[in-house]
Amino acid sequence: MKYPPSVKYRRCFISELIKKHESIATEPLDELYDVLADILNKEESTNCYKTYLLPTGDSVTLSEMVAIISQGTTGLVTWDAALYLAEWAIENSAIFSNRTILELGSGIGLTGIAICKTCNPKAYVFSDYHHCVLEQLRENIHLNGFVLESETGNHTKMQSQNQRTEVMDLQGPKITAAELDWDSVTKEQLSELQVDVVIAADVVYDPQITLSLIGVLQQLSASKTAGKPPEIYIAFTVRNPDTYHLFQTELGKVGIGWQVVPTHTKNLFLYDLHSNITLLKLLA
Repeated sequence: MKYPPSVKYRRCFISELIKKHESIATEPLDELYDVLADILNKEESTNCYKTYLLPTGDSVTLSEMVAIISQGTTGLVTWDAALYLAEWAIENSAIFSNRTILELGSGIGLTGIAICKTCNPKAYVFSDYHHCVLEQLRENIHLNGFVLESETGNHTKMQSQNQRTEVMDLQGPKITAAELDWDSVTKEQLSELQVDVVIAADVVYDPQITLSLIGVLQQLSASKTAGKPPEIYIAFTVRNPDTYHLFQTELGKVGIGWQVVPTHTKNLFLYDLHSNITLLKLLA
């Protein structure tokens, strides 16, 4: 009730519930028809809430747009690869436990919030570039019980023109939401973050941004924390094989190898299980 799903979802849910009652010769409560009538009179919403249940019994609640494309971006909805990556992370939580994580293209935050709630990271850096996505991301971080505070001088700051960084100080991980431009961020700025693990979901979809992504991955592969480069995991839905092959080819040109990570065993979230989702571990 506090975080209602979309009008379409509520209409379908109540209609299905009434059908199930009718199918077993049980008279549905009048209140169900009243609720359905009320929903039928509502205008379709442009945004809604979605709640994703975690195996711990906790949940992630997100404010999302209903349309796939809005405000000139596709970053205001949760995509299948983000759900897949969150499932894999929860099943492989030791990779993230007590470590500093950087997520590229965080979108509205599903993967990162799920990891922060279940994997006990030391610090988590959400990053994106579109101002509307960052605004929604920060709202969702608040929505899930994290407190956003202004950054102090003691915290790492990615100083670049038109870049803003904010930090949340929590009892759990230290969480940062940063504006990150793949075309202008420097190796020094990335190295200052001292990340142990880099992840990204559904950032391999457009050939035009592939080179920018490769540039960031090359800089991250060259940075080291405690003498070691970060582990890098990229999850994406293969919609166009040519785009996937371009990504692999460009990785090879800068000396980055990869291996396909085996599929995890437990399906926790609802998404298209027939989607061609691949998770790569990059090898510097």
